[in-house]
Amino acid sequence: MSTITAKDGTTIYYKDWGTGPVLTFSHGWPLNADAWDGQMLFLAQNGFRVVAHDRRGHGRSSQTSSGNDMNGYADDLAAVIDALDLRDVTLVGHSTGGGEVVRYITRHGTTRVARLVLIAAVPPLLLKTPANPEGLPREVFDASRAGVAGDHSQFYKDLAVQFYGANRPGAKVSQGILDQFWLWSMQSGLKNSYESIKAFSETDFTEELKKIDVPTLVMHGEDDQIVPVKDSAKKTVRLIKGAKEIYYPGAPHGLTATHQDQVNRDLLAFLKTTAARAAA
Repeated sequence: MSTITAKDGTTIYYKDWGTGPVLTFSHGWPLNADAWDGQMLFLAQNGFRVVAHDRRGHGRSSQTSSGNDMNGYADDLAAVIDALDLRDVTLVGHSTGGGEVVRYITRHGTTRVARLVLIAAVPPLLLKTPANPEGLPREVFDASRAGVAGDHSQFYKDLAVQFYGANRPGAKVSQGILDQFWLWSMQSGLKNSYESIKAFSETDFTEELKKIDVPTLVMHGEDDQIVPVKDSAKKTVRLIKGAKEIYYPGAPHGLTATHQDQVNRDLLAFLKTTAARAAA
């Protein structure tokens, strides 16, 4: 099993497939690197090197007591990138992972970064505040904390239904997709999963987004029940200069699975287009 050791001694698992221009993948809460397999296989077969790690406290990485915040997540991503000496990286983040890659740029710069992809990502800010009245009320996240602290197995089963939009009329979401969400979620540490809720809901990335200066693609499902598009992607594209946006009608939060082929095609097109512009 491939691992690296972070500065605080945390063991971080990663998978590294293919050869060519490199992408890193940062997963959503409370999943692990396997959530990216559909994208990674496709891109590895199309001439790219793809690297995904399990966030600390998730999957096969150490269940740490500390560092369960965006700074810790970003520093773990940096540890993977530095250990593998990755350069000209396309950072891809889904949901919480979107916050992770934005914080990576804030803390570690863009020396190793070529471009950025945010998929159903949490920035700028999920929580409703006086400055962000369109956000989700704190009660939503308190309910998630209660679910994780209580019967978390059932909570994750229920969450999967919203995550993939299986509660919508006419939805075609397989039992397998729902089951794998539960499996991955149950591999996360309870303390890690609980503390991550604060990280993804309360971290304000507004000022950080304004400073991003690499080509950026923002992708989001228009029927996202977890990270509403109007309070995330629609705001993000106004904050990142020159960001490209793609919205998927009827798509849920877990669009990398439910709309895998579309997401893969659009991601590949973005990589080819930006590479051609850089070479011109």
